[in-house]
Amino acid sequence: MTMTTAEADKILADNFAPWVLALGLTVEALDDDRALLRMPWSDRLSREGGGLSGQALMAAADTATVIAVSAARGAYGPMTTVQQSTSFQRAVTGSDVLIEAVVTKLGRRMAFADITMTDENSGRIAARASTVYALLG
Repeated sequence: MTMTTAEADKILADNFAPWVLALGLTVEALDDDRALLRMPWSDRLSREGGGLSGQALMAAADTATVIAVSAARGAYGPMTTVQQSTSFQRAVTGSDVLIEAVVTKLGRRMAFADITMTDENSGRIAARASTVYALLG
């Protein structure tokens, strides 16, 4: 049974620190092995030169992974990031970012995911990430 976007948004509200919530992430779509989140453009998250900060993109990728893993498991459970690698391809300026996290392997104790972050205005990939999570519960 696929988790609803309302259930996923509740996971965000109930389990993430205020600074993560300040990114304004919302869950746009879910499937059994993926989550699509939106990070709205904010001048607060930009760096010198007007591009969205890499730290914001990395936090969004990490957060999207939690939602995708929760969808794959059918519910939220305690988990922690073991590894994240991010490659930045182009700056995002003045555009929302769509973050798609796809669970590539879900085991009993570990989960692996690939994340694509796309500049919504141009449709071009801004960054890619891969994550490894330890499942704690």
